[in-house]
Amino acid sequence: MSAQGSPYASGPSPSRGEPPPKGTNPLIRPSDRFETWIRRFLMLVLVLGLPVAALSAGLTAYESSMRTVQAQSAERQEVTARLKSSVKGATADGKQQAQVRWTDDNGKVRTGTTLVKSGTPEGATVPVWLDREGAITSPPMTTLTARTNGWFVGGMAAVGVVGGFFGARAVTRRVLDRRRHAQWDAEWDLVEPLWSARFRR
Repeated sequence: MSAQGSPYASGPSPSRGEPPPKGTNPLIRPSDRFETWIRRFLMLVLVLGLPVAALSAGLTAYESSMRTVQAQSAERQEVTARLKSSVKGATADGKQQAQVRWTDDNGKVRTGTTLVKSGTPEGATVPVWLDREGAITSPPMTTLTARTNGWFVGGMAAVGVVGGFFGARAVTRRVLDRRRHAQWDAEWDLVEPLWSARFRR
């Protein structure tokens, strides 16, 4: 067999024509183009909005928490109190309410109730926090708590943006699919009699 008649002969391959220009595919529906643009827009919102929302929400929460830290630190003071009786028994968190006493700035002996670690003996010293009225209160918020709040709120904002992205995309797809199905049904109502007539001949 000659090289010319061989199926493996070299030579220019038959022309298959140039591919159609982009955007001229007759099978692409207007709803397909609209969905493509919506997806691009949502992706742009996700890429730009995710860091902006996370940073702004996180910084806002952190700054708000830091103002609380500063206010509580200015309003509360720590004093050393003594336990009036031994703390016995055990609880799930290892602490119990117990009576303590301390001396205020005026030299007056004050008493109150605070959480004390189980097993602490009578007369032991425990730190307590007092408000401006001299009553026992909780410790002021710490800087670590403020940072944690900032990270948590920023993370939740990021999750919200991602959830909104997928939710918007799903809603868009569902609305477009309903419209496409309605168009298909309407077109089939027009085409079906013609197809049925072919088989009745």
